Amino acid sequence: MINFEALFKISYGLYIVSSGTKDKGNGYIANTVFQITAEPPQFAISCNKNNLTTQFIQESGAFAVSILHKDTEPTIFGRFGFKSGKDINKLEGMSLTYGETGVPIVLNDCVAFMEFKLVQSVEVGTHIIFIGELLQADVVDNDKEPMTYAHYRQVRKGVAPKNAPTYIDKSKLAAKPPAPEHKKYKCTACGYIYDEAKEGKKFADLPADWVCAICGSEKDDFVEV
Repeated sequence: MINFEALFKISYGLYIVSSGTKDKGNGYIANTVFQITAEPPQFAISCNKNNLTTQFIQESGAFAVSILHKDTEPTIFGRFGFKSGKDINKLEGMSLTYGETGVPIVLNDCVAFMEFKLVQSVEVGTHIIFIGELLQADVVDNDKEPMTYAHYRQVRKGVAPKNAPTYIDKSKLAAKPPAPEHKKYKCTACGYIYDEAKEGKKFADLPADWVCAICGSEKDDFVEV
């Protein structure tokens, strides 16, 4: 069944792309999901070759897209955007349903979801463009607004993960003026600010296994502001 109201939720936004089976699956945060044909309805996604989800898509021949809303919990970005499925089970404890193909579909903090069968793959450097034909779609929460990438960057102060097609290396950004004695560091997943003046401890002195108090992202995921 296809509820075409779900298609109106598509924008240049943020999504969870997932694939796999009931026994094992994975997902990642994506901002490249777009419709390319109307008849039949086909969509394209861009997935880094190093992503575990890439392997699941190739093996299952199917994938799902969950469209996130503006109030998405920071922990979602931390889990699916800045953690690797090779290290943790990203789907553990999540609210899931399974599609016609058996792929896991994440329902947490989403306004709609879609399921696709894979019809074509195109290698493009570090990424693979997967083209899928729509099998089903439905609206989960009609009262929430979809999260746009602009909102994520401008309001939530988030940045793209390293495997994202829009990732920009920090070394390529303009140099900052000399830092004050007490520095501030921002979590690139949820925007949490670690203020050395308030915390009473240098960020550099925090243990290597220290994680963000809000979303659980690792210390390496913080940038100086």
